[in-house]
Amino acid sequence: MPQNRTMSAPKPDPTREPSTDAPIELSATLRSLAADYKERPAQVGEILDTLGPRGSALLVVMCALPFSTPISLPGISTPFGLVILLLAARYFAGKPPWLPQRLRRVVIPPAFFGKILSASSRFVGFLERWLKPRLSFLANAEWKLRLHTAVVILSAVLLMLPLPPVPPFTNTLPALVAVVMTLSTLKRDGVGILAGYALFAFTIGYFIFWGAVIVEAFQRYGGKLLSLFGAGD
Repeated sequence: MPQNRTMSAPKPDPTREPSTDAPIELSATLRSLAADYKERPAQVGEILDTLGPRGSALLVVMCALPFSTPISLPGISTPFGLVILLLAARYFAGKPPWLPQRLRRVVIPPAFFGKILSASSRFVGFLERWLKPRLSFLANAEWKLRLHTAVVILSAVLLMLPLPPVPPFTNTLPALVAVVMTLSTLKRDGVGILAGYALFAFTIGYFIFWGAVIVEAFQRYGGKLLSLFGAGD
């Protein structure tokens, strides 16, 4: 693993005014990590340290990317959602990135980043080409960026819910919100931030709709099913 990225990177200062000088190239970062960890496992804490001062935001995106496609990944949305939740909550509170040792020691299998890149490269590339500094009044102060991070926190909570694969997209939509909102704040793109809010509103509506469908179905058929099971006792 290249050493100069961690040794030369300054420690993050959550109270510092955001800078737009350094471009965020997530696709290049993913390719670099895929090469570094092609044949060996990686710990979440090691990746966070390697990514440098903006490691928390990039790790949020990387943890959300596996769920931003319709491909189902059962069993891992809860720990990945917890990583997103903790990192986003720390930033929201104006504190430096931190994860408990238990999460830092979580091992990601070899070639995992290669799979993420192959499944999400077009989407990430599209976002990187589309996002640029616009509507600067939405992203010209640190407190505004923290406020936008609240949407990422709520999306992480939705991602953590142990829901079955039906209804569909219950992982995909919160993950997309986290990716779009995080990358938009990194790029200081007010248009992208507004798109993140719109996608989050749609996600909430989607969850409410399916929640109402499930409740209605239970009210309509739940009693009959319970009576059938009761009759069999």
